[in-house]
Amino acid sequence: MDIKHLQYIVEIIRQNSFTKAAEKLHVTQPTISKAIKGLENELGQDVFVREGKQVKLTDTGEAIYRYAQPIMQLFDGLTTELSDLAYLRKGSVRIGLPPMTGANFFPEVMKQFQERYPGIAVHMVEEGAKKIEEAIREGELDAGVVLLPVDQASFHTIPLVAERIMAVVHPGHPIAERDEVRLAELAEEPFVMFSAGFALHERIIAACREAGFEPRIVYESSQWDFLREMAAAGLGVSMLPETICRSFAPEKVKAVPLVDPVIPWLPAMVWRKEGYLSLASRAWIDFTREKFGKE
Repeated sequence: MDIKHLQYIVEIIRQNSFTKAAEKLHVTQPTISKAIKGLENELGQDVFVREGKQVKLTDTGEAIYRYAQPIMQLFDGLTTELSDLAYLRKGSVRIGLPPMTGANFFPEVMKQFQERYPGIAVHMVEEGAKKIEEAIREGELDAGVVLLPVDQASFHTIPLVAERIMAVVHPGHPIAERDEVRLAELAEEPFVMFSAGFALHERIIAACREAGFEPRIVYESSQWDFLREMAAAGLGVSMLPETICRSFAPEKVKAVPLVDPVIPWLPAMVWRKEGYLSLASRAWIDFTREKFGKE
C-alpha cells in the first residue's frame, strides 16, 4: 500500500465513481481500477463493493478510508513544507524601500542577507512610504519600510529607528546657526518637499496646519539629495530626517531641529497580518528583526 492507493480511495468516495475520480486526478479509469485491484490482491480482501451505480466501502475499505483522510492531510502539509524549504534556496521576496531608508539602512543588510541566503532573490521596489504601505496591503509586496504609525490591526511592524525631522537651509539663512526653530517661524518661507506619494509630504503639511499656516510649496521631488541641493542653493527650506542630515557638509547646508511641534520620523519594516507569507519572506523578516531589534 502506498500514498497513491490512499489518494485513489479518498477520491473515489468523494466522487462516488471510479470514472469521475480518474478525471479529477487526471489519470485513466483503468489506472485506478488496476491500482485498487492490486491493493485488494495485496490485502487478500475487497476494498470496494458495487451496488448498482453506487460504490461502497467494505469494512476493510472503511478502515482504510478512516486513516487515509488524516494521512493525506499530513502528506499535503509535508509536500507544502518541503516545497517551501526548496523555495528558500531558489525563491524570491518583494521588498518596498523608500529612497532615504533604502540608501541609508539597507545596502549592508541586503549584502549580509544574500550571503546567508544566496538562493533568494530580493526584488526591491523604490517608492514613497505611502505607496509602499498600499502595495503591501494589496499583496503586491511581501514587506516594506513605511512610516509609523500604521494600522496595527492590519500590519506587523519592526521599528528601525526613532528620529525627528530637521529644517534644512542654506548656511546664510537667518535660522542656520540656531539650536532649534519653531515650525510657525517658517510660515513665510518657501518649502521644497517630497512629492505627494511620500508619507512625509502629508505629515509635514498636517504639522504646518497644526501650527496655524498653509505651507508655500515651491518645489517637489522624489529624491532627498535633490531636495538638499535646492535648500543649499537657497531656493527654500527642506524637511529631512536626522539620519540624512548627519551626512551634510555644514559649509554647504545647515540642518536645524524643528520644535513645536516635533515631527517624528519613525520608519519600520511592516508586513500584513493576514495572508500567506512564504518561507523566503519570513527569512527576510527574521533577518530584519535580527539586525534592527525585536518586534
